[in-house]
Amino acid sequence: MHLLLQTPVRQPLPQVWAGFDRQLFDQLAPPFPPVEVVRFDGCLKGDVVHLRLNFIVFKQDWISDIVDQQTTGNEIFFVDQGTKLPFFLRYWQHRHRLVRDAQTGGTLVIDDITFSTPTLLTDYLFYPLMWLQFAYRKPIYRRVFK
Repeated sequence: MHLLLQTPVRQPLPQVWAGFDRQLFDQLAPPFPPVEVVRFDGCLKGDVVHLRLNFIVFKQDWISDIVDQQTTGNEIFFVDQGTKLPFFLRYWQHRHRLVRDAQTGGTLVIDDITFSTPTLLTDYLFYPLMWLQFAYRKPIYRRVFK
């Protein structure tokens, strides 16, 4: 399944990139399930992000490696690839794109996500849940990068 969400923000590309840190990461965590950050190295190639999702009666680890990070004049992106996923996911790749908006002087924050679950049926069932989890980020991006 593929999710693509775009959020325009007012700050220029270098400032937005500088703001992609642990503090922003903590703010972006949705209310459910509660997330414990076990490890957060950053957003550069070779970094690792290890989360522990708390579903009240059980916990699940989610580990992603940052497998790519590139900077051009008009875009900065990094890609996290799931290496240990919760039971409900079989595949996860999230391309975080920050694109310069020449018209406004701001930046377009793009969450470009590809995921799969154990079955096609659960792919379709999880799609709206995943969409909501990432749509939740849009007002946070706008507030942080106003």
